Amino acid sequence: MAIPTAVTPVAEIFELRWKVLRPGLPEETAVFPEDSAPGTFHIAAYDGSRAVRACVTFFPEPLPGSGGRTPAHRFRGMASDPSVRGRGFGRAVLAAGIAEARSRGAGAVWCHGRTGARGFYEREGFTVVGEEFEIEGVGPHVVLTRALGDGAD
Repeated sequence: MAIPTAVTPVAEIFELRWKVLRPGLPEETAVFPEDSAPGTFHIAAYDGSRAVRACVTFFPEPLPGSGGRTPAHRFRGMASDPSVRGRGFGRAVLAAGIAEARSRGAGAVWCHGRTGARGFYEREGFTVVGEEFEIEGVGPHVVLTRALGDGAD
């Protein structure tokens, strides 16, 4: 059975984002400057009771080092409730976000992914670009990119 997803207001995904990505830190650390910027959208994945179990935020931003040649969307704040990890919620929310970004003209998507999630992103067709780097208070990350094809991916 397919996991339901939807474009949703940031308020609907915020609690999950904060609890999973910024545990023990003040709520404001989970507020992103892009949350209300033009072109930003938020995706939620739901369980059978309509509880948000995964989320992600996408926004237009050129690929690093591309000179803006390829229209791209960056995503951040991707989180899955620990109680449903490994059950497809992360994959569902990412796929829905990629489809929405493509419909808005993106030719690529990218993120600063936690190194612990690198394998997940690589299984989803992403490639690491450059070296690992540290985001203070959050941990080691890498830049991951994925070109978007004709809609078959």
